[in-house]
Amino acid sequence: MTPPAPLVTEAAEGRLGVPAEARPEDAAEVCVSFVLAPHPGSVAQARRLMRAQFGVWAVRDEDACDAAALILSELVTNAVVHTASRRIICELCAESEKLRITVRDEGCGSGIPRPAHRGMDEEHGRGLLLVDAVSSAWGVHDAGPGSGRTVWAELRRVADATAWA
Repeated sequence: MTPPAPLVTEAAEGRLGVPAEARPEDAAEVCVSFVLAPHPGSVAQARRLMRAQFGVWAVRDEDACDAAALILSELVTNAVVHTASRRIICELCAESEKLRITVRDEGCGSGIPRPAHRGMDEEHGRGLLLVDAVSSAWGVHDAGPGSGRTVWAELRRVADATAWA
């Protein structure tokens, strides 16, 4: 069993997918990241780490937590199943207006991830359709073969300032 990955602040890791020099210095963004092993148990571990961080951030809206957990689960699952990565890096960034969930793999899979419409009898392949339906925005940054791929999704913050939608 892999021990829980430590949460790391933005200062230590930098924001995934965006060079440090491109970030505004005055951004009111709080980020944490954690590294996971590329195996199926890491999906549940990612959800546990995210829920723990939401406790620190005092996010109390269960619907928002469930939506974020679904997005994170789907993105980590895709990194585990569709790449030959040695590690997967997850990042959660909270701003006053949104939550951004980012998952970076080593980009060893074939092609750019895209939602695919599947038949009623197919058991797999709907993850990015779910991410698209639940998030306010999402996208992919591919740095090239073996260089890394970042898939991100955002949830907009709702009026009570404790949850995202």
